[in-house]
Amino acid sequence: MDPTAKENIQLFNKNSVQSVGKPSFKTEYPSSEEKQPCCGELKVFLGALSFVYFAKALAEGYLKSTITQIERRFELPSSLVGVIDGSFEIGNLLVITFVSYFGAKLHRPKIIGAGCLIMGVGTLLIAMPQFFMETYKYERYSPFSNSSLSISPCLESNSPLQISVMEKSQSKINNECEIDASSSMWVYVFLGNLLRGIGETPIQPLGIAYLDDFASEDNAAFYIGCVQTVAIIGPIFGFLLGSLCAKLYVDIGFVNLDHLTITPKDPQWVGAWWLGYLIAGIISLLAAVPFWFLPKSLPRTQSREDSNSSSEKSKFIMDDHTDYQTPLGEKAKIMEMAKDFLPSLKSLFGNPVYFLYLCASTIQFNSLFGMVTYKPKYIEQQYGQSSSKANFVIGLINIPAVALGIFSGGIVMKKFKIGVCGASKLYLGSSVLGYLLFLSLFALGCENSDVAGLTVTYQGTKPVSYHERALFSDCNSRCKCSETKWEPMCGENGITYVTACLAGCQTSTGSGKTTIFYNCTCVGTAASKSGNSSGMVGRCQKDNGCPRMFLYFLIISVITSYTLSLGGIPGYILLLGIPSPVYFGVLIDTSCLKWGFKRCGSRGACRLYDSNAFRHIYLGLTMMLGIMSIFLSIAVLFALKKNYVSKHRSFRTKRERTMVSTRIRKENCTTSDHLLQPNYWPGKETQL
Repeated sequence: MDPTAKENIQLFNKNSVQSVGKPSFKTEYPSSEEKQPCCGELKVFLGALSFVYFAKALAEGYLKSTITQIERRFELPSSLVGVIDGSFEIGNLLVITFVSYFGAKLHRPKIIGAGCLIMGVGTLLIAMPQFFMETYKYERYSPFSNSSLSISPCLESNSPLQISVMEKSQSKINNECEIDASSSMWVYVFLGNLLRGIGETPIQPLGIAYLDDFASEDNAAFYIGCVQTVAIIGPIFGFLLGSLCAKLYVDIGFVNLDHLTITPKDPQWVGAWWLGYLIAGIISLLAAVPFWFLPKSLPRTQSREDSNSSSEKSKFIMDDHTDYQTPLGEKAKIMEMAKDFLPSLKSLFGNPVYFLYLCASTIQFNSLFGMVTYKPKYIEQQYGQSSSKANFVIGLINIPAVALGIFSGGIVMKKFKIGVCGASKLYLGSSVLGYLLFLSLFALGCENSDVAGLTVTYQGTKPVSYHERALFSDCNSRCKCSETKWEPMCGENGITYVTACLAGCQTSTGSGKTTIFYNCTCVGTAASKSGNSSGMVGRCQKDNGCPRMFLYFLIISVITSYTLSLGGIPGYILLLGIPSPVYFGVLIDTSCLKWGFKRCGSRGACRLYDSNAFRHIYLGLTMMLGIMSIFLSIAVLFALKKNYVSKHRSFRTKRERTMVSTRIRKENCTTSDHLLQPNYWPGKETQL
């Protein structure tokens, strides 16, 4: 190419930078020639934002790990715990509109810092009820209040001692009921989580926009990727912290642990759920400090000045043809924004591809959100694992699998240069394969534990139907036992009894976890022996291959988590998953076999679930929502092919016809210039 041609091309490129027909924006930021960006301050902001992302993800992961602990501590049904869990997203919705409209016009780092303070205060508020409630009493109706024995054996109904004990016990219950103010303390947990949601709202939109505005185009994507990576690490530490705290007794340091009669595997065990919230709250407060010392804005690079890609130059869902006459530093006109908002929103939801994809993603996220919320509870009830172990395997196995799936999906899309239709196929394929694998979990369940009067008869010979369930039998008919207690005893015949009294036990020795009961008439009946038998405090462990089933469950669960995360789900869909913990909890409550009772007689948390019913409800509801999302994903794919592929083919055909006619005209021109020869015409090599 001769020098004259080079000069013409350079002149053309220089003059074509300014777009035609659109006014240019005048920014208030100095150019890079006058002042270079302060890379140190931007990197400080990046580090602070990454730390905040870690703090909020840690708290969210820890909340999921303490769902069962909160349920037991406050004696709540699963449906109400689902409302508490969803209060975080409710807090987001309360302020997301204000943050979206006014956040970019104010001091963004300070708004993020204020959000961190609110988030920290809310996290600390969740833990506060522990310091105002009485110590946790899982043996609420024990008649021997002054004895080292925490679980009473059977006393004959006509015994004077039994009558005296029952009268004193009832009097104590009435007195405690009058002074019990802890029944509504769960409201503070709800409000604390609501504050967490409010405080978290400005972090993502304002933080990412700040990085995108002031980082160079080459570094912006890398910085945002670093922040998102830290956000994935946070839940791992949250579940691991939940596993550690679940091993510690809720009132550690305030009670003698040697007198406890329950273990971490017992349905009444409550770990130190409050401890992790103190840690997460302090971390959130510390994360707020750097943002108060960062500037409102930073100098921009020359590439950012030349490109009109700044988020501050864009309106909220504005059309391309809008005539922007407002300078960058001028305040936005609320009425004009509202006027353009509703028509744009109507146009957006009128797009069939967008609307179908939104529905598919929303339903799938409801499926996954409900599944994750109650997954620790499912592992505990289905496989007889402790809350600590359930949180440990989720944090150490499942969440890394999700992170690896998201990373792998990004690599696949980049390597194969997948477009819109390809991304839709990847989303659909990962969903179909993931839910097919999930279907196999129906066969990997454990049978119900043998509990006399609830899952088997007192003779231990057959399962008990719903209308046959009865805690009383001939072997304990002479005992004056309560139906409301849950103080399980494991007989030497392998059957669990709701209380030692209902097992017909006459005497006991030892205290705490070493308590042993003797002369248990019901145990002898079920064992088909003459005479009486013994038992020890606590539930019988699940055997019959359940540990092996749990191992298979972990393997399938990890593969499923990886597969479903390949397609990815947009972060904003999180807000649309609010109802799922509620209706998941309502349906799970229907599988309860034995409810606990509060001090005043009202129903508390569930002590024993029907394993088969729990499995069918938990997996079935997840699967049903997943299938609905798959059908909607298929509709998305068809809509894409109809609306975009056909248009692309039509455009390509017109483009090819134009290129051919242009080439014919150029072939008729002078051939002295080798740039215009057919052998060098670019259209020939780029035809599809």
